[in-house]
Amino acid sequence: MTRRFLAPVILGAVSVLALAGCAGGTASPASSDSTGKVKVVASTDVYGSIAQAVGGDYVEVASIITSPSQDPHEYEASAQDQLTLKNAGLVIENGAGYDAFMESLIEASGTSAPVLTAVEYNHDYPGSTDHADDASPAPSESADDHGHSDDDGHAHIEGFNEHVWYDPHTIEDLTEAIAEQLGKIAPEHVSDFNANAEAFAQQIAGLEDSLDAIKAKDAGKKIFVTEPVPVYLTTTAGLDNATPNEFSEAVEEGQDVPPATLLESLQLLDSGQISVMIVNPQTGGAEVTQVQNEAKSKNIPVIEFTETLPEGQTYISWMQSNITALSDALAA
Repeated sequence: MTRRFLAPVILGAVSVLALAGCAGGTASPASSDSTGKVKVVASTDVYGSIAQAVGGDYVEVASIITSPSQDPHEYEASAQDQLTLKNAGLVIENGAGYDAFMESLIEASGTSAPVLTAVEYNHDYPGSTDHADDASPAPSESADDHGHSDDDGHAHIEGFNEHVWYDPHTIEDLTEAIAEQLGKIAPEHVSDFNANAEAFAQQIAGLEDSLDAIKAKDAGKKIFVTEPVPVYLTTTAGLDNATPNEFSEAVEEGQDVPPATLLESLQLLDSGQISVMIVNPQTGGAEVTQVQNEAKSKNIPVIEFTETLPEGQTYISWMQSNITALSDALAA
């Protein structure tokens, strides 16, 4: 059986009384009015890192998910989280069911801050258009008034890969949207936000150059991914994801891999077609261990790509480390 290797987070339902109790205590980092900075709240530290890069000295960023032991799929918001959202000037979420806790949190907090949803900047997202001028308003009254209903893509979408932070194009477009929204909130710093976004875009271009270099020498090589987390990045690098869909889907959903699919996967690894295996160390189970051991027995390089930001890294340094690891594995 597959499972996520995550420490349990003790959380409870957030009530009005709980929030009132919090409001009387120490304010969250995003609620400090003395700094004069825009308070940005991100669902994960991945988006927090991106927001910090764009906002620079003029933003104060708080991320809800800051540890690999916290699973965005299963996280339940606390009263402190609700207070953090209440004081936000800008909210950034992933969407498509990945960080579903943000939906109830945004509604319960009563925030009026604009909400940027990363999946809406991905070209594969259903109904995707040019979102450069768009940010969904936060709800003001009820779930029925909320711009993030189940049918606008915030619930899990079958066949859509929600791990869009591994797609350089999506992040570049999201970065532009962050700069635009920050410029509306703090127009006196708009030139700084735009300059920071441009510098970040140049760093994204550097990542794309590294992926192009892989594509030039390794295009068409087959890889096996235990979960679809890195697929946007590997596709950009020209690699062929040969993993049976039923395998990666079962792992992602925390379900058992069907026996026939497991056998197919083991035979694929035994065939000599696979150049690299990529695993997500934050998920796993007996079947993942089995295919990983099979890959190692066949001298197939096995590397790890995580869902959350490793300690001490920025988004750019993390992605470059991933790309370097991939390039080295393909050359092994």
